[in-house]
Amino acid sequence: MPLEIYRRLKLKPGDILQVEEKGDGIFLVPQKLIPRDQAWFFSKEWQAREREADEDIREGRLSGPYDNIKDLLKDLKS
Repeated sequence: MPLEIYRRLKLKPGDILQVEEKGDGIFLVPQKLIPRDQAWFFSKEWQAREREADEDIREGRLSGPYDNIKDLLKDLKS
């Protein structure tokens, strides 16, 4: 692989590349490995909920803090 491409893609020795055949050529696509027990965090559904939570925080849609568990439970039930 030409050094120019290697540097532009910020590849490092040992990086994983996916090989894709397209037409009469091949494409090497850099990949990141995610530990199996953390893959749920990167699902489209989870990321959508993360964006929603971030927006709620930015807009000040928050609850608490609570002085005791009784007040917390009361708020959760309302």
